[in-house]
Amino acid sequence: MSDRMPALYMGHGAPPLLDDPLWSGQLAAWAADLPRPTAILIVSAHWESAPVSLSANRAPLVYDFGGFDPKYYQMTYETPDSTALAQRIAALMPANEPVHQHAGRGLDHGAWVPLKLMYPDADIPVLQMSLPTHDPIRLLALGGRLRPLRDEGVLIIGSGFLTHGLPFLTEFRIDADAPGWSTDFDAWAGEAMARGDVDELASYRSRAPGMPYAHPTVEHYTPLFVTLGAATTPDEPGIQVIDGFWMGLSKRSLQVA
Repeated sequence: MSDRMPALYMGHGAPPLLDDPLWSGQLAAWAADLPRPTAILIVSAHWESAPVSLSANRAPLVYDFGGFDPKYYQMTYETPDSTALAQRIAALMPANEPVHQHAGRGLDHGAWVPLKLMYPDADIPVLQMSLPTHDPIRLLALGGRLRPLRDEGVLIIGSGFLTHGLPFLTEFRIDADAPGWSTDFDAWAGEAMARGDVDELASYRSRAPGMPYAHPTVEHYTPLFVTLGAATTPDEPGIQVIDGFWMGLSKRSLQVA
């Protein structure tokens, strides 16, 4: 369907991403190239919770980070009512997997930091969904259940970081050289994405070079499978819209039709 929204997987960076002219410009340009969403559903690495949970409507932001400039803790991102989208998602889930509507949780930095750059006017309803598992098969199935939303103009985003070996970084400059484990994993993933090789991507624990340093914990990688599951044809190669590194971590990002 020609007016179906794509689905995205992207890196979200830490709050200083907001002051990085290169990456912030890339995200803004990406959003400008997309059809305008009716709503946005984003799955962030920073909310791991089962069963599937949805953020509260228009709740205050979650400042789930420490040690940064105080200005980041004053930022807001007040978006329109997302109740209708929450109801649609609940209707798409099977009876044995009900959705939990969280009473007070707002958007965390894996959601609001990139969206503040992509849609700075905050005039599109946004809902965050928890990451209920790290099992690629289950996340692909979850993405498949969400796929009909794309025909309604909803932009589905998996927000993580293609490499996220924070304990193994030795420099914390935006332009720091990428470690070998980061470049190796990035090249492997980029090649698998270019082939549409979902099985290879799902076998990252045993197949990907750079493990486990690239992902000592895997929550920044696994949102990719929600995005792939929401694709019309998951094994059809998508478009790798952004690549390169930030503080040595891969910011490679994917758009699927």
